[in-house]
Amino acid sequence: MTEAYEALRMRAAERWDALHAKPWIRVGTGLMGEAAGAPEVLAALREAVARSGADAAISEVGTRGLCYAEPLVDVFVPGGPRALYGNAAPEQAAVIVERHVRGGEAVAELALASVDCDVAGVPRLEDLPMMRRQVRVALRNAGEIDPGDLDQYVARGGFAGLNRALSELGRERTLEEVKNSGLRGRGGAAFSTGMKWSFLAGNPAPEKYILCNCEEGDPGAFNDKTVLETDPFTLIEGCVIAGYATGASNGIVFIRHGHDAPIDRTRAAIAACYENGLLGSGVLGSNFSFEMDVSLVGESYVAGEETALMEAIEGKRSMPRFRPPFPAAYGVWGKPSNINNIKTLSYAPEIVRRGAEWFKEIGTEKSSGTAIACLSGDIRRPGLVEVPFGVTVRQIVEELGGGDPEGKGLKFLQTGGPLGGVLPAEQFDMTLDFDEMAGAGAMFGSGGLIVCNEERSVVDLTRTLLAFDQMESCGKCFPCRLGMSHLLEILERIADGTGRDGDMELMERVGLNMRGGSLCGHGQLGYNPVASAVRFFGGEFRARLEGGEAPPIGSFVGPKATRRGAQMSGGTPTASVKVDFVSRMEPAAAAAGGAR
Repeated sequence: MTEAYEALRMRAAERWDALHAKPWIRVGTGLMGEAAGAPEVLAALREAVARSGADAAISEVGTRGLCYAEPLVDVFVPGGPRALYGNAAPEQAAVIVERHVRGGEAVAELALASVDCDVAGVPRLEDLPMMRRQVRVALRNAGEIDPGDLDQYVARGGFAGLNRALSELGRERTLEEVKNSGLRGRGGAAFSTGMKWSFLAGNPAPEKYILCNCEEGDPGAFNDKTVLETDPFTLIEGCVIAGYATGASNGIVFIRHGHDAPIDRTRAAIAACYENGLLGSGVLGSNFSFEMDVSLVGESYVAGEETALMEAIEGKRSMPRFRPPFPAAYGVWGKPSNINNIKTLSYAPEIVRRGAEWFKEIGTEKSSGTAIACLSGDIRRPGLVEVPFGVTVRQIVEELGGGDPEGKGLKFLQTGGPLGGVLPAEQFDMTLDFDEMAGAGAMFGSGGLIVCNEERSVVDLTRTLLAFDQMESCGKCFPCRLGMSHLLEILERIADGTGRDGDMELMERVGLNMRGGSLCGHGQLGYNPVASAVRFFGGEFRARLEGGEAPPIGSFVGPKATRRGAQMSGGTPTASVKVDFVSRMEPAAAAAGGAR
């Protein structure tokens, strides 16, 4: 252990103990909490504490992922119970402060769950339906620490992984640890992270970059920004570890503008790391130096593509580059670069701290570790869950998410973002696994799972996805620019009941040309939503094409020829689909990543 880290750890432990020596109130004020009214609850709690004269600390934290229960208030009292209060309202602040903070007893009638203790009539946090089956690695500190307090992060094991890399493993063994863990990219491509890092490590250039991708423009995905607003230090530590393992000198966190909490908290965390010798010259007293900064960019979905991301960082329009050369040889500003998703890097600290074998024991043989899934749409409990690979999609949607809030049958999921596909209810018993889902045409992608009940039209949802994809095409390459527009034009005809003979075949020809000729993944994957929807619900498309209603139950054409659920009606305009879909989501989930 380095002397610098030991001093940091001892200071953090002292502050952590002092923090627990008096009542501590934590309020979730991230994007989800803010959308549900957390700022008003926070103000009311501060006023109630001041008025009561109680000696209590109040911290702002990120979400626990229980979006359906936001705003969340977490109250700890020394020697007494710790409880979570869900859907908290400003008018409840006084009673929570008087009875729990001052009186030392949880307000059972308002409590959502107890934490690390038992309270009569209140379930324990781990027993809540949405928390069952969860294994938290990347989200281990979500809702537990102040995202701007470095000492709180260190007190819970933070930077121990970086310390082990610097003081024990060295560059090559650190890289091997990540490679042997089986960690795969969480941004959608699912490529081996260790292998990707090795491409950059093999380049002897003196100036190299680690780029952290938090563009996150997917409708239905909000996990990257959640990591940053709940625990930006884990991303910073992962980025520094990646820099050390690959010999990189600089790190840049790329964040889409418009959401202040992830941006502000990441910048504050970076500043704290500089102040404490965790960034800059001689990290933790070693001979390794690493610089880090945040880069903002305007809204552009294609900016999530790695070469378009580099163009945006350089101040240019977000448009993909031709390859080769690949980023590991010629990246941002012409320097060798490695691009990773926020979630991917957030796993690195625990992998290096605990070891590759620990991580491989979680998940499946080919998909190690955990997955962070975002639940929205027709779901009783929208929010964020971190589960080990190997659980079934049905367990996530029905057990953790609670199924449809009105008890209606579920018809399909839209997975993998707007370039992903659909998964019919008959395949919900599929295990969560990168390869298995990709084989079914419903890639896991960045983790968004939009749930659709039996009243939803797959034709109309596919049209909405294509409208998004067409709008977000950068226009640089011909197959994507015109192909997206042509696909949408055909799909509009079909959805409106004015389709022509041969339209289905025409969509396939256009889509395959896009797949083979487009410059980047946006065009190459642009036909995915249509191909997947037609594969499982071809009968519904043909019924709309013929100007009729959706086919009766059990008549769709696909790998499995039966379908449960009520008969679908058609003809809903695209705009109506979007508005209705968001209206069924909890406000927090809609604000955090629902349809635009």
